[in-house]
Amino acid sequence: MADALHVGVNLDAFSHAISGIQALRSSVSRVFESLKDGMKNRETLEGREKIFISGFQEQLQSVNRDLNELERLSGLVGRPSESHPLHNSGLLSLDPVQDKTPLYSQLLQAYKWSNKLQYHAGLASSLLNQQSLKRSANQMGASAKRRPKVQPSTLVLPPQYVDDVISRIGRMFPDLTIELFRPNGTSAVLLVTLGKVLKAIVVMRSLFIDRTVVRGFNENVYTEDGKLDIWSKSQYQVFQKVTDHATTALLHYQLPQMPDVVVRSFMTWLRSYIKLFQSPCQRCGRFLQDGLPPTWRDFRTLEAFHDTCRM
Repeated sequence: MADALHVGVNLDAFSHAISGIQALRSSVSRVFESLKDGMKNRETLEGREKIFISGFQEQLQSVNRDLNELERLSGLVGRPSESHPLHNSGLLSLDPVQDKTPLYSQLLQAYKWSNKLQYHAGLASSLLNQQSLKRSANQMGASAKRRPKVQPSTLVLPPQYVDDVISRIGRMFPDLTIELFRPNGTSAVLLVTLGKVLKAIVVMRSLFIDRTVVRGFNENVYTEDGKLDIWSKSQYQVFQKVTDHATTALLHYQLPQMPDVVVRSFMTWLRSYIKLFQSPCQRCGRFLQDGLPPTWRDFRTLEAFHDTCRM
């Protein structure tokens, strides 16, 4: 009896409620079986209809009786106690004026929130430890010199796998022309041509995108010695804006566990500039603002916005 009072549930009624649920399921199953069988063979159509209707009505009445019995038992079961082992703080629930001073309910909410915060903090810590970058603040200080550097697994993928991922992305987007270069060993540099709108130079370390530079379609992307110019900015302000937005996109699309998804997502976002000079701003509806088209593309919907309208 003490256990039943502590739990807050009438165990006898709970046992009967389980039996009621089983009886209700059985009666409902008989209804569907009757509908599945339909009218059995009889001498006349009228006789078949009468027998089917009378049997179906009896089965529905049985379902109704079982449902009413289950509702009656559910009222007798009671509600479980929401008490938690918070030691002496459990005495706060005995306050007769709990509506005016709900300390115990607030303490329970803070306890649940603290557990959830600890759980998510552990997940965030494990994810951050998998991606160790040189610009991370964790590597600053005198102790960073003695700490062994962890090489992320996304930076040591074989070149054949990188080539296969890039080729698959090129086949996914026919209006994107991707040329792959390896000027310094295994590091890849991509020359992405988007229609007749722009050219983007994407510098990669394995499948990790390090930086990108966007220039106009008619601009030269090579140096005097025939190598890709990965440093010079575009001479047009519109493509300088697109370069800044592309840098922001590199920081947005981060998924160390699946680097191929990151590259594909970035290329999908870059492909949305195919109508750079044709799409109006989704906020103001104009094509030009301060002499520039909408250069911002939303990371989720890929909609076009002016740089000031997106704020």
